[in-house]
Amino acid sequence: MKMPREIDDTLFAPCGMNCLVCYKYCNHKRPCGGCSGKAGGKPEHCRKCRIKECAGDKGVKYCYVCLEYPCRRIRSLERSYNIRYHASLTANSQMVKAQGIREFMKRQTEQYTCPRCGGVISIHDAECSECRLKSPES
Repeated sequence: MKMPREIDDTLFAPCGMNCLVCYKYCNHKRPCGGCSGKAGGKPEHCRKCRIKECAGDKGVKYCYVCLEYPCRRIRSLERSYNIRYHASLTANSQMVKAQGIREFMKRQTEQYTCPRCGGVISIHDAECSECRLKSPES
């Protein structure tokens, strides 16, 4: 998929993940609708996400507004993203809190747009959804 011109802020998940740059969201065969979207195409672990369920139970849209933030689940996911993808979901959330979701998504768009073709570079495999160019950071 090409990086969209209009930024869809519903793709910001409660945990701090930008679903726009998720490998599954970029997948052409069975695309995912993002964390807040319909279940079709979502990986099993996303459909059964306890973080999203917890946020819903507590009536919060984003985990960072919860009084228990960062909880054990968020800290665990943060460690995993730090190690596996060199990314910080808590930093994402802090930026949204400080600068707003529009500014965050704008910066993510700049960071994850393929310089060769304008496709979306997945945070998970560092590969462009269109031309399959691998990001040098991978």
